[in-house]
Amino acid sequence: MKPPKFDYFDPTTVEEALDLLKEYGEDAKILAGGQSLVPLLNFRLARPQVLVDINRIKDLDYVRENNGTLAIGAMTRQRTLETSEIIRSKCGLLTDAAELIGHPQIRNRGTVGGSLVHADPTAELCAIAKALDARMKIRSSEGERTVGAEDFFITVMTTALEPSEMLVEIEFPSLAPSAGWAFEEFVLRHGDFAVVGVTAVVTLDAKQTCTELRLAAIGVDETPFRDPELEELLQGQKITDSLLDELAALVSAKIDPFTDLHATAEQRKHLAGVLAKKTIKKAEAAALLNLKKES
Repeated sequence: MKPPKFDYFDPTTVEEALDLLKEYGEDAKILAGGQSLVPLLNFRLARPQVLVDINRIKDLDYVRENNGTLAIGAMTRQRTLETSEIIRSKCGLLTDAAELIGHPQIRNRGTVGGSLVHADPTAELCAIAKALDARMKIRSSEGERTVGAEDFFITVMTTALEPSEMLVEIEFPSLAPSAGWAFEEFVLRHGDFAVVGVTAVVTLDAKQTCTELRLAAIGVDETPFRDPELEELLQGQKITDSLLDELAALVSAKIDPFTDLHATAEQRKHLAGVLAKKTIKKAEAAALLNLKKES
């Protein structure tokens, strides 16, 4: 199929784009990488009257260090997550997880901001944003506001963005030198959307005690799943198989997944528990290596 008719604008500045959003409101859609929107248009699942193509806004394509955080422009391509030395050194989880996003052709066009705004419940970047408490810088012609990842994702493919607003920057915290991380997912074929995925960041002290765990899962709810109470289970503890078994069982019990053509709810519950244990163990092993490098 072909998309329905629409008016097309390609602004070169954020201000110009925001003026268009203010004028057309809910009738407008932003085109960033187009890896999600274009198929929706072709299947006529999205029918905007106006398309605002922001690919010419070069000011939204950047990676910057900023007071212990990593600021990433919304139009930064997903491929940059793999190639940027700043990202690799400050938040290597983004680098490792990027390889799980579709195929290279997808990552060459897909944007960081586009993935987060699309808010697919199986998107890797959404899980990382939730796990790391990323902060979303949002602008409209009326001003600017910042929303944490916890409040940004509302439900399936729905965020806190208003029709006249645009995501312009995502701020991720830099990971501690003693932290280890991992992202594991179960897919039916390489490059497919994850059936279930889990990401973890483990921080250890000099005694190899867990001082912090961050854990998030995708494919198990309408938004990325995270429960701080589960993370507290390992804090101040040496990570053992028995503790991990307990945490995995709690993950399986707490999530409320859906059934679809790819897996039943029960299968997703089982996968989430298995992947949670596997991911935390992998993150802990990476943290131990980083501790040795520091000593």
